[in-house]
Amino acid sequence: MKFFCLFLTIFLAACGSSDRTFITLGTGSQTGVYYPVGGAIKQVVEQATDGDLRVSVATSGGSVQNINDVLSGAIAFGIAQADRQYQAYHGLSTWDGEPRENLRFVFSLHPEVVTLIASEASGIRTLGDLRGKRVNIGSPGSGQRGNALDIFSAIDIDPAADIQAESLTVAECAGMLQDGRIDAYFYTVGHPNGSIAEATTGRQRVRFIPVTGMEALIEESPFYTLTEVPVDLYPRALQDGPVPSIGMLTTVVTRAETDEDLVHRVVTAILNDLDTLRQQHPALQGLTLEGMIQGQHAPFHPGALRAFTEAGVDL
Repeated sequence: MKFFCLFLTIFLAACGSSDRTFITLGTGSQTGVYYPVGGAIKQVVEQATDGDLRVSVATSGGSVQNINDVLSGAIAFGIAQADRQYQAYHGLSTWDGEPRENLRFVFSLHPEVVTLIASEASGIRTLGDLRGKRVNIGSPGSGQRGNALDIFSAIDIDPAADIQAESLTVAECAGMLQDGRIDAYFYTVGHPNGSIAEATTGRQRVRFIPVTGMEALIEESPFYTLTEVPVDLYPRALQDGPVPSIGMLTTVVTRAETDEDLVHRVVTAILNDLDTLRQQHPALQGLTLEGMIQGQHAPFHPGALRAFTEAGVDL
């Protein structure tokens, strides 16, 4: 029963003379960025609607679980990496041969960076130095695992033969790196991030590893783009200045069957108070109306489309 509220999609309850609508937003682990960003969305939506729309922020395994839960109707909205949105809609990767054509795009949030962090003691300075090392590529179904596998494919590294691949959760990684039980780990995330901050502030000195030579990968995968790790946010790291990498946008998705007026109310509430949303988390500071319609790899939900049109966004 304790998990029931996390999987409640929409529940209408009479409250005086008005109906109150309850929705669930799937996020990620409490140590990541999705969870506090979900909390920021909750605050803005509930404040804008005087509590008539109540948002339950659910922890989850991340993008894949959120997409699957949205499509099953277990939750109304989910936060997901743009690459996972693309793969689900087109029937690739986790959804190989089974396109989820009822997946719908709602809006985009902050950029996520494929972040590779390694201990100084490991001697890792480049992607090629990962050979023979103990590297966490992420738990099965996680976004970072898919990104890590894409990168390995691009540089001809076989994770089954060329590295000692681990499948840890994000919550385990910083401690394992500091204890010397892994040499490096991938984490696709918005910055600043608690796990990365923890990894960079321990006794073990660490550095960010450039993710370069990805031009062919970007050309064949429309969700990837060149970006940088903002190292200045982690003053205990060994480098100064940004480190090149690749990344994609964080998106919010729903399914085609979600009520159009509900989606319109949620998106309108957010668009009408972007300033407040930007202030809730550093990852959201660069949020713009134009940026929120990028990262679309499934059809717009009509409720979201109507909200952006009313806001004067050129679609």
